[in-house]
Amino acid sequence: MSTEETSRFVRLRVELVLEVEDANALTEAALRRIAEDAEETGDSGDIRNAGTADDERGQAESTVTEDTAEALAYLVDPFDLVSEVPGVELQQASWSSERIEYDPDSPDWDLDEDDVDEDDTEGGTG
Repeated sequence: MSTEETSRFVRLRVELVLEVEDANALTEAALRRIAEDAEETGDSGDIRNAGTADDERGQAESTVTEDTAEALAYLVDPFDLVSEVPGVELQQASWSSERIEYDPDSPDWDLDEDDVDEDDTEGGTG
């Protein structure tokens, strides 16, 4: 296939399993980030949005305080992963985090296997 026939867009799938060793430190870091974000956006002086911004900030603070997975999701930014990669521009990103049961000895967590779900296969007969 020639270069003209291939897409310029690439989907990069990354799955990470992280162990939270200090939930308090993670939560505090997320709360600091929320405060920093509020300071950055609060400089506009737009009184009309002040109440909404405070409500959103309060909701974010509550969410990251109650759930370390949410605190982690608040701190991880896909743009940071690719911002220094030459020749690429992030077009779209989504991410989520969730608490899981993890057994590193389970074959379900074997990173050496192809990570292709049955739903992801194209035109296969099964």
